[in-house]
Amino acid sequence: MPTWPQLHAAAVQQYSNKYGTLHHSAVLHSTVPACTSTSCTNPHQLRSERNLPHPKNRSPPLTSSLTPPSVASTPPQSTTLATSRQRALRPLPPSTTTSITTTTITTLTSHKKGLFSVLHRFPSHPIGLVRLISVAGIVLALFIQFFFAGPSSFLQAPISPSSSSSSSSPPSRPPSTSPAPAQAVCETPHPFLLPTSDVSKVANIMSLQEAAQRVAKEFDYTDDEVLKGGKHFITQMQEGLVKDGTSMSQIPTYVTAVPNGTEKGVYLAVDLGGTNFRVCSIQLHGDTTFNLTQSKVAIPKELMVAKTATELFSFLAKQIELFLKEHHEEHFESHLRRRNTVSSPSGYRDEHIFKLGFTFSFPVHQIGINRGTLIRWTKGFDIADAVGQDVCQLLQDAIDALHLPVRVSALVNDTVGTLMSRSYTSPGKTPTVLGAIFGTGTNGAYVEKLSNLHKPLEGAYDKSTGQMVVNTEWGSFDNELSVLPSTPYDKALDTASVNPGIQMFEKRVSGMFLGELLRLAILSLHADNLIFADAAAIAETSPLKTHSGVDSSILSVAAADESADLATLRREIESQLEVKQASVEDAKALKTIAYAIGRRAARLSAVAVGAIVVQSGRLDTSSGAPAAAGGKVPEDDIVDVGVDGSLVEFYPAFEEHMRAALRVVGGMGEEGERR
Repeated sequence: MPTWPQLHAAAVQQYSNKYGTLHHSAVLHSTVPACTSTSCTNPHQLRSERNLPHPKNRSPPLTSSLTPPSVASTPPQSTTLATSRQRALRPLPPSTTTSITTTTITTLTSHKKGLFSVLHRFPSHPIGLVRLISVAGIVLALFIQFFFAGPSSFLQAPISPSSSSSSSSPPSRPPSTSPAPAQAVCETPHPFLLPTSDVSKVANIMSLQEAAQRVAKEFDYTDDEVLKGGKHFITQMQEGLVKDGTSMSQIPTYVTAVPNGTEKGVYLAVDLGGTNFRVCSIQLHGDTTFNLTQSKVAIPKELMVAKTATELFSFLAKQIELFLKEHHEEHFESHLRRRNTVSSPSGYRDEHIFKLGFTFSFPVHQIGINRGTLIRWTKGFDIADAVGQDVCQLLQDAIDALHLPVRVSALVNDTVGTLMSRSYTSPGKTPTVLGAIFGTGTNGAYVEKLSNLHKPLEGAYDKSTGQMVVNTEWGSFDNELSVLPSTPYDKALDTASVNPGIQMFEKRVSGMFLGELLRLAILSLHADNLIFADAAAIAETSPLKTHSGVDSSILSVAAADESADLATLRREIESQLEVKQASVEDAKALKTIAYAIGRRAARLSAVAVGAIVVQSGRLDTSSGAPAAAGGKVPEDDIVDVGVDGSLVEFYPAFEEHMRAALRVVGGMGEEGERR
């Protein structure tokens, strides 16, 4: 049997005898057999028909003995063949064109096992495929020209001055004597770029916003995480009711009843809740109303980390003295005169002494209504010798040293105070179940059934009510980070804090730490030269350069500013962060991150509130009364919660974010959130 080269040589010789020598472009594929039938299945055929005669004058096709057996024939593709044959009628192009054609075909052949190999798998006419590739290449080139040059430069070619004088013949351009430009210049801006000449600046703006979005994404707290968080919160609450030493202390307060609005009298109260110390006098009128007089002073930072507790508590006692002199001068002076005339050791009678409630917003082990030892400091305080001491006695000793007519009668947490205040003023028929603080710190106190409180109680208390207010100390919820979210910024904040490894919930929620989270996130972008790129614009005294230097109030400003140019936020950046001429893009990035931090704090807060409401069992009871007009919950079914603190008061949409997450907490749902 003859070989393929022999068969091909015979075919070439037969063709040459009749039509003359084949053109070079027609024999580029001499290694494969010719095929003129539409049923040809040879996948490697790529033939030029430019040098072949008209179909009518062609010799018959090679016999089937020269053609590999066909497995299946393909339908005729008349359009492709007709077009190819019409092209064959055209005269041969000049030799230069022939060489170009040869080069093109050779290039396609050299890629037949690569980029274009997929085209050869189809039995379509090969010339049609080559033309399809050519057309596609032209379209692609035109698209690239349009996309990168802009529509104007593509549609409007430069007009030569000489072209206007003669339109019948193409203008002749003399050779240029000037050197060629170093690079092409696009005279029209790209249609998809911002209107700026600094492309690197545009790229930096885009990368800044993308980077800000990535950082914000790290602070996402999803519905699934809210659900898991609520379940774990209830678990740790129940553990704290059984024994001491758990993440959530669940401290009994020995307060066994809450006000109902009928109480009367004048009382003093002091509040050491964080960075400020407040002194108040409250006159209760017995009708859910009261008059409040108060003063507030910042705690000097050096006293927050004093060497001895005496330094701090002496300062507190001095503020009480100043308050009495200013707001209760007549009463204060009468006590001084009585102290000088009465022979009793204390110098005054009990009925003339102000009873003072001490709101101490730190973890204590309470062993009576006015006795409690400090467990640990939080919120930036760190006075070692105060730990383990009775804080009521520390304050009473400082008061007595100034000979003030005041006795510390009750020790309460700030959340207990919030609970009491809300319960006294609440207009509803149901008692308040929870008092919560979302400010410098965060914590909650709620009314628990005595039957659920199994840990031993050391002090005396009234058992007749069957309930007791419990201070949760939820700032330490999930110190193990089993369910709490954790970002690189959370980790850096905790490492640099005075109490690493504890108060992990508080470090993600409270106002004392939100500003630091924002600062760390901004510094991460600044390190990449994305935000506040002009280092000279940042003052040496900028809070950005100081640990915990950024006040959380800027988050509220960022959330509230909805203007296009963020003018208010940019002024705050300049005044508070000491960054000059912050751009709109800088402000946008800061706003994006601040929003994510604030939203996460609100959703985490909902975990605590929702879990306590579920634990209290208040949702298990219902009056059965129909809903009022507009779907309003009946008064007997309202679950009353008192909240206080700068986040709730000043951060925009904090409550809305909380309510959205409350609906997800297990056991709450939309119905529970409405109540």
